[in-house]
Amino acid sequence: MNPDKIDEILDFHRAQKEKIDARLADFRRIWSEGSDRDLFAELAFCILTPQSRARACWPAVERLRCGDLLFVGNAEEILNELKNVRFKERKASYIVSARNQFSRDGKLSIRSVLEGFSDPFALREWLVENVKGLGYKEAGHFLRNIGLGEDLAILDRHILKNLVLLGVIDEVPKSLTKKRYLEIEQRMIEFSKATGIPMGHLDMVLWSKETGEIFK
Repeated sequence: MNPDKIDEILDFHRAQKEKIDARLADFRRIWSEGSDRDLFAELAFCILTPQSRARACWPAVERLRCGDLLFVGNAEEILNELKNVRFKERKASYIVSARNQFSRDGKLSIRSVLEGFSDPFALREWLVENVKGLGYKEAGHFLRNIGLGEDLAILDRHILKNLVLLGVIDEVPKSLTKKRYLEIEQRMIEFSKATGIPMGHLDMVLWSKETGEIFK
């Protein structure tokens, strides 16, 4: 562990705590008050984010939603709105696939599926195994963004880089297998307990420290 960096992150957390609490409350409201369409929009966002900037992906989701294409458009129509999103052909097909998967009698029914799980770790595992385009990072990101996954790690490059600086891990792995992902997540959980920074806060602290903002 790096004591200087740990002190720095503790100070940063104290300064950002109120903003982080407010953002996490926003996410929890999506689950408590949001519609199936709201939940699906968050899923589509997380499908789009791999190797793309979150700030480019969310406007794409908003454009799709505004024109209703997110809920009725085919892959080609969705593709046309994915400006500045990498691998957009594949991701457009993933969105359509997920929409079909979470529809019952032509109507989105994603909440009823998610409600069948009481454990966010088990739900993440199910999402990774069953929803095209979701790995552990994306599934955890989705659950956090709808208020169901604050104890899950979202291991993107910003988080991994800062975990190295803090001495939580030795290096940024070249690839993240399931085993390696879960090992790093466990180390992050232990660091969270040691510092008193909740996991949901720790993710946002490390992300905002690197990017300069608290977003999604």
